[in-house]
Amino acid sequence: MSTAPPTRQRHRLGTRGWPASARVGAAALAVVTLVQLATQLANSSGMLNNLSQDLLMPLLALVLLLATDSPRPRLTRVTLVALGFSFLGDAGPDLVGGDATFLMMVGCFLLAQLAYIVAFWPSRHRSIVRRPAWLLPYAAVFVALVLACVVGAGGLIGAVLVYGLALVTMAVLSTGVSRVAGTGGAIFLVSDALIALGQFTSVDLPAHGFLVMLTYIVGQSLIVWAVVGAGRTPPS
Repeated sequence: MSTAPPTRQRHRLGTRGWPASARVGAAALAVVTLVQLATQLANSSGMLNNLSQDLLMPLLALVLLLATDSPRPRLTRVTLVALGFSFLGDAGPDLVGGDATFLMMVGCFLLAQLAYIVAFWPSRHRSIVRRPAWLLPYAAVFVALVLACVVGAGGLIGAVLVYGLALVTMAVLSTGVSRVAGTGGAIFLVSDALIALGQFTSVDLPAHGFLVMLTYIVGQSLIVWAVVGAGRTPPS
């Protein structure tokens, strides 16, 4: 038996080796992604924008289901829970109005982040947690984000702190799954940071909505691709 310390799996992108149904699902996801990004560039807030956004996470979950065999490992099952809460974060705000819209979104995505933390927790010893110096960029992003939002957040600063901690923890722990997952977690962190800056500061980036959705889709997709790879990696 090898006594070497565990290392992260190296999962490559792509659908090679996937069942045909999973590749069809990935193609459908790509089409819906292009529609969603096009509506963001056009500053459209109509039905096509809403529908394409609401379809993203169900399609991503379908890809994960089709690309993995039953019985599915714990990592896959809990990732599906995270995608479910992400879908509620996308679609749920349309069911409420006023101030509750943002709180609904944040609440659902907080649950999604917590689910990802639970999913990635068993791999924590392979993450950058064991290399404290590598944690500094994540800590710097968290501190900078809180400082930027503290005035605009007002009474919601507590929620910003809790969500920010969960988000950064998810991103850090994702590095224990694989480099692909770690990249996805970091991009997901960027997406939510852009949302916070748009909500609580005067930062107004060109094509802000496009950038938020682009990083959101890429981040979540990379995490799912890594989870598929982990599920299809034979045990050593």
